[in-house]
Amino acid sequence: MARAGVIDSHCHLQSLDAGERERALDEARQRGVRGFLVPATRLDESEDVLAFCHRHPDVWCALGVHPHEAATWHASDAKRLTALLADPRAVAVGECGLDFHYDRAPRAVQLEVMREQWRLALDLGLPVVVHNRDSNEAMLGALREAPFAGIAADFHSFAGGLAMAEELLARGCYLGLSGMITFPKADNVREILGILPAERALVETDTPYLAPVPYRGQPNRPAYVVEIAHHLATVTGETPETVARQTSENFFRLFAKAGRQARDRDLAGAPAREDRPCASP
Repeated sequence: MARAGVIDSHCHLQSLDAGERERALDEARQRGVRGFLVPATRLDESEDVLAFCHRHPDVWCALGVHPHEAATWHASDAKRLTALLADPRAVAVGECGLDFHYDRAPRAVQLEVMREQWRLALDLGLPVVVHNRDSNEAMLGALREAPFAGIAADFHSFAGGLAMAEELLARGCYLGLSGMITFPKADNVREILGILPAERALVETDTPYLAPVPYRGQPNRPAYVVEIAHHLATVTGETPETVARQTSENFFRLFAKAGRQARDRDLAGAPAREDRPCASP
């Protein structure tokens, strides 16, 4: 796996302390992980996430407001988020979406804050990183609204079932596969693999959550994306190198802003770390 390299398309490294973040990255790179996307969950952590990305040429971020935090959204936040997303290291809007399992914000508020972020993403030509839990009907209802017909989206850590996957794929969405595909009882996640085109799959850890087998029950780490990619290869009959290469291509296609930077910097041959801001694309 190390020669092909794989990308962790969703890891909350901001949840770790500063020293642990660096160790987690170094550990992952040693196992052949070649890139990382860190999604923010609140606007007030955006500057910290951006500063972290500027220290590492192989780390990008998504900036936005998670549905758990939707009630914190203010009318001025769209303008603030727009300014933050102008940074070259911010390549997507998110993590945004709906969570009707925990309902930490009123559902109507979650929907409107998600729509606001989707409108902003379309205006800026950026994809969205979508959180969807126990909210399939409302999520599909929003996607069917005319203004959002062309939105580019990564439905991260997908567990929405076969019918949901079919409609998302028909709409051009990408599906993020997390450690859940290794869980013995997660048939609702694995069942989508039979219809998931190779060119729409992403792999992710969702660090520090959902550690894959054999690390289940422990805090997740970006290095464990190797296990997820390897499991995907086993299930689909592909080689680990093929899965790593394809999912990396998918990542840079969806997150085109990161793709431009990777090409400009020849990321495959770049040093693992650089303690200065990265150049604009």
